[in-house]
Amino acid sequence: MTDRRALPTSIDATEALLDRENYVADRALATVLFLSLKMGRPLFLEGEAGVGKTEIAKVLASALDRPLIRLQCYEGLDVSSALYEWNYAAQMIEIRMREASGDLSKDAMRSDIFSERFLIRRPILQALEGEPGRAPVLLIDELDRTDEAFEAFLLEILSDNQVTIPELGTIRAAEPPIVIITTNRTREIHDALKRRCLYHWVDYPASGRELEIVRRKAPRANAELAAELVAFVQKLRAIDLFKAPGVAETIDWANALTELNAVALDPSHVSDTLGVILKYQDDIARMERGEGREILAEVKRGAEAKRAALAAG
Repeated sequence: MTDRRALPTSIDATEALLDRENYVADRALATVLFLSLKMGRPLFLEGEAGVGKTEIAKVLASALDRPLIRLQCYEGLDVSSALYEWNYAAQMIEIRMREASGDLSKDAMRSDIFSERFLIRRPILQALEGEPGRAPVLLIDELDRTDEAFEAFLLEILSDNQVTIPELGTIRAAEPPIVIITTNRTREIHDALKRRCLYHWVDYPASGRELEIVRRKAPRANAELAAELVAFVQKLRAIDLFKAPGVAETIDWANALTELNAVALDPSHVSDTLGVILKYQDDIARMERGEGREILAEVKRGAEAKRAALAAG
């Protein structure tokens, strides 16, 4: 029996692993993922929101039967939220109890209240203390939302797979976690951190791959509808929108239109559901002023041309 926890041994095996989890990846992504796993290096994924960066970590955890530990980054994230903090309330109760009992030995009290039973483990420490043979997948999501000070803190983690807690000492990972870092590139990440990772830009998929993604993630969608909405979204990404729709929005749109019993795109469906794929009013207003109908007309002409070519061939 194949051990699910075993890492893939080739690029083809990595592609197969992703495919089993219904993640439709191109060869370049499968290659850098294989190298990241083989070399034990963090994988730094950059790209627009909604192109499937976070999903890669989820897929890996599921496929390899490993825990997924997610650190969702945000402005102001600090070490206590990412690594550890002390349970101050419980420590104060312990101090009061010792005072009440007359046990006032400062050395004993200090070693006790700063012991592991009062330690609250946050995502990074949880990942470093993972079970050997089943090291977790650590997802550091949207790193660009944090500041440079937090990036500097990560350098020790990514370089040595260890952290130092002053009261306890250095904690080293018995087996390094699989680290996936994502960023939407709202700001540049420092080169010192990038150098410790393998890098990959996750782009919007080509139409054929996106259609396959929709078929897998929205299997109830009519085939004609799926082809037309993918073509529509592909054309949206080619124009200057404030925020182009990601793959996640394409899947949501396919599911939403299926719930409306649509079997093909029509002007009313597009107009009524633009908020599923576009998240800014200026973009929606632009489509409603007529550009959406023009794109739909192009999609319909393209679909008709394909049908004519198939009938002739």
